[in-house]
Amino acid sequence: MGNSSRDDSATDGDASSGGDAKPSNSSLYSEGEKILAYHGPRIYEAKVQKAEIRKNEWRYFVHYLKSLLWLGHLANSWDEWVGVDRILKYTEENILKQQALDKKQGVDKNTKSGRSAHTKPKSSADAKVEKEDQKNNVAKGKKRKNDSGTEKDSVTLEKLVKIQIPLALRKQLVEDWEFVCEQDKLVKLPRSPTVDDILQKYLDYRTKKDGKLTDPVGEVLKGIRCYFDKALPMILLYKKERKQYHETIVDDASPSTIYGAEHLLRLFVKLPELLAYVNIEEETLTRLQQQLLDFLKFLQKNQSTFFLSAYDGSKSVDGKGKGKHE
Repeated sequence: MGNSSRDDSATDGDASSGGDAKPSNSSLYSEGEKILAYHGPRIYEAKVQKAEIRKNEWRYFVHYLKSLLWLGHLANSWDEWVGVDRILKYTEENILKQQALDKKQGVDKNTKSGRSAHTKPKSSADAKVEKEDQKNNVAKGKKRKNDSGTEKDSVTLEKLVKIQIPLALRKQLVEDWEFVCEQDKLVKLPRSPTVDDILQKYLDYRTKKDGKLTDPVGEVLKGIRCYFDKALPMILLYKKERKQYHETIVDDASPSTIYGAEHLLRLFVKLPELLAYVNIEEETLTRLQQQLLDFLKFLQKNQSTFFLSAYDGSKSVDGKGKGKHE
C-alpha cells in the first residue's frame, strides 16, 4: 500500500518542527474519531489513531475497521498515513456515498496500486467472468473442460498472482481428484492433523527457525485460516463431497477444525484467481507470494505426515457424474 508509515518515516523530523509552516492551528480530525477513508476505488470505515503535521500538511494514521482484503486478518497490515483528501467525516451523507460507491464498484479487480476513487467500475462482462470463476474446479485433474484456463477467464490471466505449487503437491492434487471424482471415495473426517493443526505446526517451525515470531507470518496464517473456512463450502468442495460437509459441519464448527491438508491444498490452486480481485501493491504482493511458497514447501516436506495415502470408500457420495465443484 502506498502512503504507509514507512513512506513518511523520512519526514518524522518535520512532524512538528517548522512552526511557521503550520497549515492551521487545529486538525480537522481528532485521534480516536471514527471516519470514512478512501482506499483504492472504495470507501471504508476507519478510525484516526494519530494526527500530525508532516511536510506542511496534516497527516492521519488510520486504522481500517473492516477488512480491505480477501485475507481478512491482514487488515492491520494496511493501516496507513493519509492526507485529508483521503478522509471523509462519518456522516449519514457520506455513508450513503460509500454505499453507492460499493454498489457501483463491486469487487475491486485491480491488483496494482491505484488509490484513486475514480477507478473504472466493473463492466457487465467482468461481472460475468467473476460469476463464472466461482464455478470453476479447484483441484487440477483429468477431464477439466471448464477450468480457469478457458477463454472466458482470459481477461484476468494477466493479473493472476503466480503461486508455484511444487511438483509433488501437484501430483497430490491429481490423486485427490481421482479419489473423489473417479473412485467415489472421500476424505474421512475429522482429519488429523486438521488445518488448524498444520497452521500451528508451521508457526512453530518458523518461530524456531527465525528465533522469534514475526507479525507478517502470524497474519498470513490467520488469513489462510479465515479464508479456508469461508472458501471451503463455496469453491473448494466437489459436488460429491457436499453431503458429507453438511453432515459433518454442525453447531457452527469451523471447517479448519475438521478438514485437513487435502482440502487446504485446493485453496492454493484457487488463490491466484481470488487475489486477482484484490488491490495490493507489487512489493506487498511479492512478500505474500514468498510467504505462501514457503508454506507450500513446508507442506511438501511433511507430505507423508499431512496427507492421506488412501481415501474412505465406505460412505456413499453425494451425486454422480463428472465431480465438478458447484
